[in-house]
Parts: sequence; structure tokens; C-alpha cells
Amino acid sequence: MRNLSWFGKLIFVINSLFATILLLSYLQPYISPILFPQFSILSLAVPGLIIINLLFLIYWLIKLKRQFFLSTIVLIIGFQFLNSFYRISEKKVLLNDDLKIMSYNVRLFNIYKWKKEGKEETVKLVSDFIYEKDPDVICFQEFLSAYNVDFNYKYKFIKKNPNKSISYFGQAIYSKYKIINEGSLNFKSNANNAIFVDIIKDKDTIRVYNVHLESQKLKLNEENFGEKDSEKLLIRFQNNFKQQAQQAEQLVEHESNCKYKTIICGDFNNTAFSWVYHKIKGTKNDAFVEAGKGFGKSYDFYLPARIDFILADKEFEINNFKTYDINYSDHFPIMARLGTKKQL
Repeated sequence: MRNLSWFGKLIFVINSLFATILLLSYLQPYISPILFPQFSILSLAVPGLIIINLLFLIYWLIKLKRQFFLSTIVLIIGFQFLNSFYRISEKKVLLNDDLKIMSYNVRLFNIYKWKKEGKEETVKLVSDFIYEKDPDVICFQEFLSAYNVDFNYKYKFIKKNPNKSISYFGQAIYSKYKIINEGSLNFKSNANNAIFVDIIKDKDTIRVYNVHLESQKLKLNEENFGEKDSEKLLIRFQNNFKQQAQQAEQLVEHESNCKYKTIICGDFNNTAFSWVYHKIKGTKNDAFVEAGKGFGKSYDFYLPARIDFILADKEFEINNFKTYDINYSDHFPIMARLGTKKQL
């Protein structure tokens, strides 16, 4: 610090603050939001904290100052977080027998015209996209269940929201493979839920979960970030994180009674740095981490937010993962190609 100017010292103090916050955020997977919901808010900030610390690292390197060690050490300590944040190369193993599974929050096919296209045009765009990519199984969140929205799949399970005021939407799973069982976990939340199907592929039975955890309901263009409103926003976040934790525990308990191999898809409304992600993931493999490329950004936000996931049991070999940059919703569709290890 002695060799720094007053401006350099100020920069290093700010650097130290952001490095400390990032270091503390590494504890999130081990602290349940039910016990400490305030701490869970950091999970949404981790992508930004990583980028900020990388910028500080570059700044000190350009200045040829040893202060670059601070952010370097903190980033190295959180290497597993960086592994979930950015992938350098994509795995491309494309086998004919792969199970191609997609997850897509379609935001009600734009019935409220968040974008310029109407419902019919958006449905057509999504339908054409699905026809082109040809997934074997699709998990839809925020699916428009009360309207004539359909795709050319032999099997499907659509679960409307039980709340009558919003029963026009829910979740859906479409499959080329026969569905022999289906069900719903019926979260207590008014708008969110998890559903599942058991499908038969060749002689194998596979359970697919379609999860939509509690939403943060953050509208950046409409939120008032004054003192009182910011306090209300923090309280809302805390309550939402608690609900997410309860939903994650309900899902994990339900899955523990399943005798089949499982795949969990969906919109977690939280990042890969959160407690709920690690709770649901357990020993599963994250398809993006295993076979993706880049940031894997799945939500249309300023930062590279990855809140949509495909998690597969270790019996599956994850051969490929893609995030598709199409602007038909506020989420981007993701798709993984899964094989079985015994076939490889």
C-alpha cells in the first residue's frame, strides 16, 4: 500500500470489499435460506462479483502491482464456482441413440405482449424452432395450458395451475417416448410447481422432472428502489428464498423414492451458486458444466445469469449442451444430449 497513490489506495479498498463479499458468497451452498434468508441474496450477485474481481485483477496487472494477488487468490479459492460460471470448450459427441431433452420457460407465449409479437406469432416461432431442433422430450415452464397451444408429439402431460385465477397457465412435458406415469408435487406457491413423467426409452425407464421454483418477481423497469421500497424488496427476496428452499427439499424427498434414473430440468429462479441449486443437484451432473460452452446465459438480463438447468444422474453420459439465443421469451431454451455410459 505504501507505493500506491491516494487513488490507488482507494481502488484497493474497494477491491478488498468486493473480494471479501465474493469470498463470503462461497459459503452459500452450505447455509439454508430457511435459516439465513438474508445471506441467500448474494447468490444473485455472484456473477457480477466474479466479473468485478476479474476486472480488478486485470487493472492491477496492467499497473504491474502486486495487489493483483488479492482477487487472484479469491478467484482460485472459488475455482469450482468459476467452473459453473464459464466453460471454454463445448463437448460434441452426437450419437443417434442420444436422448435429446430441452427445457424452456416460454413466458406464456407472450400473451401480454412483452414483445412486439402476438401470441399466435410467438407460438409459431417456438413451434418452428422446436421442429428444427427436434428434441425427444421438452419441459415447458409458464406454459399456456388454457389455449390451443400444441406441438406434434405423441405423448404429453400438461398440469394447469390449481389456482383458478391463474389456471390458464402451468407446466407441460412433451415426449416422443411413451409416458407410463405422471404426477405433480403441488407446491404451496400460487404460481410455481414441479411435475414429472416416467418414460420408456428402449427397455429403460427414466423419470423426468420439470421444475419451476418460486419466482423473484423482479421487474427492473417498474421497481422503485427508494429506501422503503428497497426494504420491501429485500423482505420479498428473503421470503422467496425460503419458499425455494422448501420446494427444493420437497423435490429431493420425492425423488429419493424413485427407483428409476432421473433427469431434473427447469427454471430454478436462482443461480448455480445458490443453496437450492446444490440441494437439487446432489450427486447429479450439470449438463452445462459437463458439455457446454461460454456463460450458458439462460435469462435475458444484463449479467450472464444462468438460472435454467438440466441435471442428470451419473448413469447418463452428457454428450452435448447448448443454449439457444432466440428472443421469443425472457428465457433462452437449453438442450442436452444424453447417452448411457454402458453404451459408450
